[in-house]
Amino acid sequence: MASVSAPSQTAPSPAAALQRGIVKMVLSGCAIIVRGQPRGGPPPERQINLSNIRAGAMARRAAQAQPDTKDTPDEPWAFQAREFLRKKLIGKEVCFTVEIKTALGREYGMVYLGRDTTGENIAEVLVNEGLATVRREGIRGNNPEQARLCELEDQSKASKKGMWSEGGGAHTIRDMKYTIENPRNFVDSLHQKPINAIIEHVRDGSVVRALLLPDYYLVTVMLSGIKCPTFKREADGTETPEPFAAEAKFFTESRLLQRDVQIILESCPNQIILGTILHPNGNITELLLKEGFARCVDWSMAVYTQGAEKLRAAERSAKERKVRIWKDYVAPTANLDQKDRQFVAKVMQVVNADAMVVKLNSGENKTIHLSSIRPPRIEGEEKNKDKDKRFRPLYDIPYMFEAREFLRKKLIGKKVNVTVDYIRAATGPGEGTPAFAERTCATVTIGGINIAEALVSKGLATVIRYRQDDDQRSSHYDELLAAEARAIKNGKGLHSKKEVPIHRVADISGETQKAKQFLPFLQRAGRSEAVVEYVFSGSRLKLYMPKETCLITFLLAGIECPRSSRNMPGGMQVAEPFSDEAMLFTKELVLQREVEVEVESMDKAGNFIGWLHIEGLNLSVALVENALSKVHFTAERSAYYKTLVSAEEACRLRKEKIWANYEEKPVEEVVHVSEEKERVANYRPVYVTEISDTLHFYAQDVETGGQLESLMETMRAEIAAQPPLEGSYSARRGEYCIAKFADGEWYRARVEKVESPAKVHVFYIDYGNREIVPSTRLAAIPPAFSTRNLPAQATEYAFAFIQIPQDEDARADVVDCIVRDIQNSQCLLNVEYSGVTCPLVTIQFGDTKDDVGLGLVKEGLVMVDVRKEKHLQKMVTEYLNSQESAKSARLNIWRYGDFRADDADEFGYRR
Repeated sequence: MASVSAPSQTAPSPAAALQRGIVKMVLSGCAIIVRGQPRGGPPPERQINLSNIRAGAMARRAAQAQPDTKDTPDEPWAFQAREFLRKKLIGKEVCFTVEIKTALGREYGMVYLGRDTTGENIAEVLVNEGLATVRREGIRGNNPEQARLCELEDQSKASKKGMWSEGGGAHTIRDMKYTIENPRNFVDSLHQKPINAIIEHVRDGSVVRALLLPDYYLVTVMLSGIKCPTFKREADGTETPEPFAAEAKFFTESRLLQRDVQIILESCPNQIILGTILHPNGNITELLLKEGFARCVDWSMAVYTQGAEKLRAAERSAKERKVRIWKDYVAPTANLDQKDRQFVAKVMQVVNADAMVVKLNSGENKTIHLSSIRPPRIEGEEKNKDKDKRFRPLYDIPYMFEAREFLRKKLIGKKVNVTVDYIRAATGPGEGTPAFAERTCATVTIGGINIAEALVSKGLATVIRYRQDDDQRSSHYDELLAAEARAIKNGKGLHSKKEVPIHRVADISGETQKAKQFLPFLQRAGRSEAVVEYVFSGSRLKLYMPKETCLITFLLAGIECPRSSRNMPGGMQVAEPFSDEAMLFTKELVLQREVEVEVESMDKAGNFIGWLHIEGLNLSVALVENALSKVHFTAERSAYYKTLVSAEEACRLRKEKIWANYEEKPVEEVVHVSEEKERVANYRPVYVTEISDTLHFYAQDVETGGQLESLMETMRAEIAAQPPLEGSYSARRGEYCIAKFADGEWYRARVEKVESPAKVHVFYIDYGNREIVPSTRLAAIPPAFSTRNLPAQATEYAFAFIQIPQDEDARADVVDCIVRDIQNSQCLLNVEYSGVTCPLVTIQFGDTKDDVGLGLVKEGLVMVDVRKEKHLQKMVTEYLNSQESAKSARLNIWRYGDFRADDADEFGYRR
């Protein structure tokens, strides 16, 4: 700043009053700015110029708007004079008298260090040090202060102090650098080492102008990690302060302006130099946050070198105290009790790569979303690329499966610490955006590990970016950003340049043909590893088989679980008692856990039936032990039958849950009907190979089984020696041929229908199953293996004495039961009477000799078909008595009582 002195034309004030203030800034060796004490805001301030002396003018930068002007350098000793005063006066209390005030309002006077005039006279000290000259024009001889200044100047000259020293003052002129050609390189070259500096100007609370020493770079520095309210420049050039902008600026000025500090220059994005100012009394960045003058900003927080968690903690303290810019702050979890804000819970299910269901101590289940992270996702174009293929996010989105598995293996069944960060309000559907229910977003930790941070660090999730004023974010947001930066740097997961992992998982649920092909493999495997992906009901689950990379539907063997509610053609089927409890029990025990399964058979819908074990516990047994299932008669042939029966008996005696209303049924007397003609019971062994939806079945005579095996072996050997020419066979309806089945072997067959060369309906005459195959899988049957040499071995039969329910679901239950019981097993068969299309028979289990049809009646799965033949009356009576018992117990089709009343014919039933 240019030197100033008192103009001679202005008369001095008659009696100058002594005033006090604190030195805010030293403009030059002869001008200072003094401020008052703050009262409810920034205090008033005034510039005082020292009377009767002149100091050198400080360097000035050329006006940017005037390209013709040039930078003005320091005058000799100007900077030294300014520095002398700065070190002596900044922040100190002074007293002063205003002797002259010009017409333009400029004030001149005497300044003393301290509260009264006994302190150092600043003008005299400067002159004595040779840092200012006395303005001798107009000196009055009767003025002792002026005389004293002249005397001190003479002594200084004699002592050759300061500007009076030999050699001139060229060495005192600074080489000022107002611009840096490459700021980023400049910042990087300092390697984040603290450098000495003087704060020359405070633009607002978080932006300062600093003079870097010793090279005299004048740079603008923005404090890393924070932002204070600013002064907005209007179109007319005026500045409008945001709330608390002036207070924040004063806070920084009063502590840093013209103080000696150290600055760590941390980064330089977009030509903006970010740094941290270190002062012996503390870190201004943290102080601004703590006092509510600033807020944290994410974009520069990452480069802050003094610990981002300290800044978040300081901001959190200001928010809790609701000071200054946070006076109207409402915490995202303000409406939650402490127990709802922080709690321990058990993880029951991983819903997605960023969400999980946890069980609270109260027993309630709650869905928790991990704060501030986004799971792997796929763009719209990729998602719609193959519209014919059903989109399965878990397997089709890259890294979604890996993310889910990471959480599942780490968390399922474990207790975790949950800290709720915010509640994301529900949103309605918008244009191109789906609707979201209310979300509880939290930080979840286990063993001190932040799960979201671990997920992000492995590149299995990304961090959500927020608006600066959006406070709904993770309480560990900076750690998440740092983890993501590491994952990007190391090319982990989503950030990898490698090919994305592809999961080809075959879903064979409900795919009967595929399931049929797959069944032998699972049966031979014994116990197979699986992961329970979904629980439909207490006894029906979806499993993922990791070794086979497929999904199957699995039904628990040996038990009858209460049915859940479901949609039926006639409306919603009401849930059976304790169905929800059974499903919850199964969910809590096995959902998303690693289990072992033993597959025994499959039903007509392609669902596998068997036993499921988790950590040595049989789930079927566990359900029966907890009185949530009954033992099904099909369990009789299993190794677990005794365990199941004893568990059921114990629950029945205690009258627990499904047995609460159980009463022992009195044994009904059976009325014996005298038979005029004896029924012939001539049971022969058969092997049941196929069961149809109409409950007709195909069986082979065991006696001729050896002939069939011999024929098949010879036929296949001949075909192997002389393979048929593919596509040479032209299929005709009714013809016998050979067909290649899914297992790659040839079997004898009959053509039933020809839709096209690609769709030929065939019936396998030795096994009773049907298939649609292309003609390329057919060939002419060698004459030596025709039906003349060995008749078709699969004979069709139907069950005697029973009616099949017309209801599709009820009929499906019967078929499933029969498939479980007798398909692919040896039984005993007796023809009772002839039917329209095939003989009607009774069939017994090969080992227990129990009547299969009678078992179905006892279970309430079918009704009795009353025959009038006298020789069959004993059998009919036994069946009817069993039906009455099932009806009294309201089993299965009798659960709603006897429905065969006036409208029985309407439903296709007859008495």
